Amino acid sequence: MITKKQYNITTALSAIYLLAVIWIILFKMGFSLHSIGSHRSINLIPFGAMAQRNGSDNFNEVINNIIIFMPFGIYLCMLKQEWSFIKKVAPLFLTSLALEFFQYIFAIGATDITDLLANTLGGIIGIGIFTIFMIIFRDTTYKIVLFLALLATVVMVVFLSFLLWANNNRQSPPRIAASQKTTCGSFEI
Repeated sequence: MITKKQYNITTALSAIYLLAVIWIILFKMGFSLHSIGSHRSINLIPFGAMAQRNGSDNFNEVINNIIIFMPFGIYLCMLKQEWSFIKKVAPLFLTSLALEFFQYIFAIGATDITDLLANTLGGIIGIGIFTIFMIIFRDTTYKIVLFLALLATVVMVVFLSFLLWANNNRQSPPRIAASQKTTCGSFEI
């Protein structure tokens, strides 16, 4: 059984995780709001947009969506162990649906049924992973999973911080100072 301290740490880690998911999915790992309203599309045919975009079946995005939602299923199991399987799947599905809905409403990405299915499947896999851990590790499951979640959260924060730093420190093209510009007739060189 999970202790109060473990529950509080798990709640904090799951909040950090959900904020990261929202930032990655809705804001595409940026801080600018200039992309809002720039892209709106909807695909209601599973795996349809993938073939249209790439000309062939490329499952990288599907695999990434599955992976990004696996921790959600694990966190739900840790925080709501008494819930039935269906009660655990419902928040996975509804959260994914909400993210897809907001992408469409704010025109910040492609709303895709494939993403909804892959995200939900990822969460279900997370539930399965936690269930297997419970069978193997029994009473120490929470300690082990909490340690792994803490480690994964630290790695994720460091990795995302590095990405932000790298994006902000990219070599930008050199600017020409006004004193270096010359004119040739009406054209500026």
